[in-house]
Amino acid sequence: MKFILVITIIAVTIIGIAIDGCQSKMVQFIFGDSLSDVGNNRYLSKSLAQASLPWYGIDFGNGLPNGRFSNGRTVSDIIGDNMGLPRPPAFLDPTLTEDVILENGVNYASGGGGILNETGGYFIQRFSLYKQIKLFQGTQELVRSKIGKEEAEKFFQGARYVVALGSNDFINNYLMPVYSDSWTYNDQSFVEYLMETLQEQLKLLHSLGARQLMVFGLGPMGCIPLQRVLSTSGDCQERTNKLALSFNKAASKLVEDLSSQRPNASYKFGDAYDVVNDMINNPSKYGFQNSDSPCCSFGNIRPALTCIPASTLCKDRSKYVFWDEYHPTDSANEIIANELIKKFGFKRVDQTNASSPAPAVAPSSD
Repeated sequence: MKFILVITIIAVTIIGIAIDGCQSKMVQFIFGDSLSDVGNNRYLSKSLAQASLPWYGIDFGNGLPNGRFSNGRTVSDIIGDNMGLPRPPAFLDPTLTEDVILENGVNYASGGGGILNETGGYFIQRFSLYKQIKLFQGTQELVRSKIGKEEAEKFFQGARYVVALGSNDFINNYLMPVYSDSWTYNDQSFVEYLMETLQEQLKLLHSLGARQLMVFGLGPMGCIPLQRVLSTSGDCQERTNKLALSFNKAASKLVEDLSSQRPNASYKFGDAYDVVNDMINNPSKYGFQNSDSPCCSFGNIRPALTCIPASTLCKDRSKYVFWDEYHPTDSANEIIANELIKKFGFKRVDQTNASSPAPAVAPSSD
């Protein structure tokens, strides 16, 4: 559930073409953590990784909690809206049907989830990447039963896929001594372990039809408020940031190698570390006044890991980079999304049933 992944989740915006009879639709299948979760965890009743209480969602739709770990939109929401694409619903949304899948795709992202099955174990319930892929296999069975094997194969091979996980594997696993991975590996061998696991997962997705896929890297996760407050100085934790850079370097090479070995597939790696790092180090350049503490906090009691009704909100949410100890605000997500739209040249597509953008973030009345 990290801010750095914020970058990653934008992958979500790169959607693929799904063929339903003679019509083509642009859909996306999203695999991620809390930065791209749009409601799966709210249906996991025992999960401790929840965004189901106010003030989450205060600047989105009706202002009530909707499963997003932010005051407003995710990066993928913003990019998808700008491209004129529908927002894929959470896999656990009770209204999900085969027709909805064919029109909108599916989001499997889960707060607290990681590349490794053991990551985020103390959250009790969450979907790891392997679990998300298993749920995707179930989705494929539903679609095959609806439109037939041949059309389903076209549908899934024409779609685009986003894989946006990794920060939890460090912050809610390797860097916490309660997990055996913290003493089983060193920094280098743990990154290698992640790459071995991710390689098998990406190969599995390819075997299931994923031909257009983007993996997103990590941002400066040592600079999220949680990491700062746990340090003695309040500064970014450099070791944590170096782990993010090591992950990005290894993952970039992995994705490049896998793509070159599969001429019928296009795998890309999205690295926005520098953009996020600049926003944190030079907040005024982007219109922010605060880039080191959360807008929603529980007074002087920190870290208060989630935003709750008893928390105090900052006076102007648009001036804060971070919403809570982990996640960015709607305003920060918008800047990151716009930078990535420009960087990757995302274009608007013709889509008559695209979702409307959420309202702009408004200053708090507090």
